[in-house]
Amino acid sequence: MTDDLPHPPWQMDWTAEARQDFDAMPADGRELVLAARAELITAPDPYYRGIDADACLPHWITVRPLASTKPGGPHIVDLAGGRGWLIYTFIRRHAVPQITVIEAFWT
Repeated sequence: MTDDLPHPPWQMDWTAEARQDFDAMPADGRELVLAARAELITAPDPYYRGIDADACLPHWITVRPLASTKPGGPHIVDLAGGRGWLIYTFIRRHAVPQITVIEAFWT
């Protein structure tokens, strides 16, 4: 029996504004964003649903819903204790599931 459902690594795309913000970040910010990207695209569920589901993440990354009332909506990845973040959505399409970064920020 084969499993026809998509599996990681997931595709990731950026809005034009998020990509510009990423490109403008200092090198240390870009490195952390790329490390967070690697965690997201390889996660079985990029929304890390459930209690302590993100316990396997490095200590400098936390993932949570942007609005607690919409657990299936946009999520935020807090980086380095709030020095930066990514806001993204995950669309679990059958053919090509995709993560879309809609905002990138670094202080």
